[in-house]
Amino acid sequence: MPTPTLQDWFHTPLGQYLLEKERAYLDDVTPDIFGFHALQVGLPGFDLLRENRITHRVRVATHGEPDLYAKGHELPFATQSIDLVLLPHVLEFGDEPHAILREVDRVMMPEGRLVIVGFNPWSLWGLRSALGFSRNQHPWNGRFVSLLRVKDWLALLGFDVSAGRLIGYAPPFDSEKLRRRFGFMEPAGDRWWAVGGAVYMLQAIKRVRGMRLITPAWQEKDAREKALVAAAKRQANDPAKPAAHLRIVK
Repeated sequence: MPTPTLQDWFHTPLGQYLLEKERAYLDDVTPDIFGFHALQVGLPGFDLLRENRITHRVRVATHGEPDLYAKGHELPFATQSIDLVLLPHVLEFGDEPHAILREVDRVMMPEGRLVIVGFNPWSLWGLRSALGFSRNQHPWNGRFVSLLRVKDWLALLGFDVSAGRLIGYAPPFDSEKLRRRFGFMEPAGDRWWAVGGAVYMLQAIKRVRGMRLITPAWQEKDAREKALVAAAKRQANDPAKPAAHLRIVK
């Protein structure tokens, strides 16, 4: 019998509850991200970029049925070639989460977009994992990485966090009946206990410090000519200043 995976857990009632919320968020934010190449690392059985408009989308994983088999810290893509990267629950189940982020940084284009989905250790879900309940099963066997630590890692790599939110405030009961009984915690948690969501959804932009956008030569020439003409007009309209001969540089 094959070993159960995180993807298998997402087919359980509790996993479906969370997957529905994650998809709702991703379906809302990813359509406005443009480019030529998009990459989803992990959970290959779910097209989490289904609403994104980038034509070339690739799902990468080490198991299941992805488009390409590869490890998160050894991506077979050229440097600065990917416009959008999605990491759904990859960092908490990777042996070297920081190495995964470094590899993602390598393959991403400048100003590319990164979306990270991770379990929040400072939540009721994180508490269940820490207490050891079902510790040998997904997702409780993962090493949940805090939101602050992920932000620190991103800052070291030069990413700017642009947006994010937390979702899933109901206790992680396997019983659907119990979860419905605590359904009131969803709107209450989002308002009064925002840091306690089961999952954080984080968006970041890759910045390249000191990068200068190169414009066509004809644009630079046109800008210089406009500046000189404007200066000549200002001097001609000021009688207190002697007339000067201005030559337009071609």
